[in-house]
Amino acid sequence: MKKIIGTAVVTLLSLSVFAQNEISYTVSFPNVVHHEAQISMLIPNVPEGKLTVRMSRSSPGRYATHEFGKNVYNLKAFDASGKPLLLNQPAGDVYEIPNHGKTVKVTYTLFGNWIDGTYAGFDETHAHMNIPAIFAFPLGMDNRARIVKFDYNEKQNWKVATQLKPMGNNTYYAANFQYFMDSPTELANYKTASWEVKNTDGKIQTIHLVSHSNDEQKTIDNYASMLKKMVDEHLAVWGEFPAYDYGNYYFLHDVYPDYAGDGMEHRNSTVIVQRTPKIDGYESNLLGTFSHEYFHSWNVERLRPKTLEPFNFSHSNISNELWLAEGFTQYYGALLLTRAGFKTVDNASQTFNGLINAVLTSPGARNFSPIQASRYAVFADAGVAIDQTNKGNIFLSYYAYGAATALALDLRLRSDFNLTLDDYMRALWRAYGKPEIAYTIPDLEKTLGTLTKNPAFAADFFKRYIYGTEKNDYAALLLKAGFVLRKANAGKAYAGFGRLTFEGGKVVLPQTIQGTPAYNAGLDVDDVLISMDGVEIKDQSSLNKVTDAHQPGDVVDVTYTHQGVSKSTKITFTENPVPEIVSIEKAGGSLTKEMQLFRDKWLNSQVKSK
Repeated sequence: MKKIIGTAVVTLLSLSVFAQNEISYTVSFPNVVHHEAQISMLIPNVPEGKLTVRMSRSSPGRYATHEFGKNVYNLKAFDASGKPLLLNQPAGDVYEIPNHGKTVKVTYTLFGNWIDGTYAGFDETHAHMNIPAIFAFPLGMDNRARIVKFDYNEKQNWKVATQLKPMGNNTYYAANFQYFMDSPTELANYKTASWEVKNTDGKIQTIHLVSHSNDEQKTIDNYASMLKKMVDEHLAVWGEFPAYDYGNYYFLHDVYPDYAGDGMEHRNSTVIVQRTPKIDGYESNLLGTFSHEYFHSWNVERLRPKTLEPFNFSHSNISNELWLAEGFTQYYGALLLTRAGFKTVDNASQTFNGLINAVLTSPGARNFSPIQASRYAVFADAGVAIDQTNKGNIFLSYYAYGAATALALDLRLRSDFNLTLDDYMRALWRAYGKPEIAYTIPDLEKTLGTLTKNPAFAADFFKRYIYGTEKNDYAALLLKAGFVLRKANAGKAYAGFGRLTFEGGKVVLPQTIQGTPAYNAGLDVDDVLISMDGVEIKDQSSLNKVTDAHQPGDVVDVTYTHQGVSKSTKITFTENPVPEIVSIEKAGGSLTKEMQLFRDKWLNSQVKSK
């Protein structure tokens, strides 16, 4: 009995110390009509010496830097009695308080008017909050719990939706800094629909659709039923749900045409911002983002690369593994909608065609590996640059690159080992995802070797297609499922101008791509096309007329202006390299029983009947 009492006393003392260390925030919205929020941060038990407070420069799910400090102003610091403290600002988003007592209060105004998954947006209808874009934080106190109170009494119809733990009285809790920063929050008069799911351990969890949109409740309920069917296909891949913290997962959904649009994954929630008038009438078109982001609750949020652990909020986060973290997720996002019946087999083949086209025709894939593409994310992932880059010639998105790699590996496993990519994802989940052990690329290779019982295959695949730039034989792999990969415009002439701009009677070139006739002819971005083969080029129709009149190998004269100076060159047409995927039936061939069975096992529902 004495031991129990003693333990209780120690526990109470520990809780008391813990409470003294909590960093607490209050958020209010007195000028929300002009997109402002007022933030206060109370830091107790501040150690002696200089206190440094800063805004984040990065955000979970993003890999480039985002200067959140630019929207902070009127930042002030006070001691426990309310006396102002001296502030130094050695950087745009860093503040130093050289002299202070045990308690420091920091207040500031924050502007936010960009509704996506990265930034913040405030108006009279809602407060859309990505935590790193909003909350300053003290350095060296990452292990301290966070408490945040939302003060929105003037908005009586608002409600809070967040993965943070509710504490009552509009107050929410995070056990530490990393969890807090990964917890997007929506305040609005939203509508919601929820359903329960049972995990393999028998525990019940709840999935919530939270929609801030101009829709009736019936639409939200119907859309939730569609999402439930999608979720079932995700579960079939992984074999079990993640253990969602506090037993809940949230789809935080904002819908309005003027929003920026985005999808951003988090540990127990995802932010989905879509640019349509409403959900009603657009249901199927919106599902792709939901499917991609929900897959992340396994892949990336728990099955996580070591390069992203811990996430650093002071600079960009470089990773070697985004081809799997994002790319494999991209592959499954579309595939699982096909399995759920929301996309047709033709829709699926069109998606695969886009992936293969990017991998087989872009210089970014020809000259750089999936690992190198992943590392370029620090510049490409919604990063802002006002100067032109050579991205079109040196980078292929790790989304497409990784998804095409996933497609090839799935087909290889099915044809050579009587296994599937689902089996591989489950193996990675058991080894690294469920126990939350951060992985490396050698770990991924080792798991593939163990699964196939063929380490030599795994080593060869990673050497050629992950570390290297070789490309899989997509034509042979797809044929096993009764799909034909062929050139979409075989024998047709091709200049490779890309997407031209027709404006004010001028035909302006985009960045020309390495290996195309236009690039080889010396044409460059912003050049103005005047004529080809003696024909004045005014629009796409006149350009097509010249191109269609020629064959690959033909050479024509081109006149153009470069920085206002008239010039001429010659273009040698090549054969149009763009591939297409068509079913063997549409290509005039015969779909065998073996092909049909292969296709069905790949693209049909994997949900076992109950």
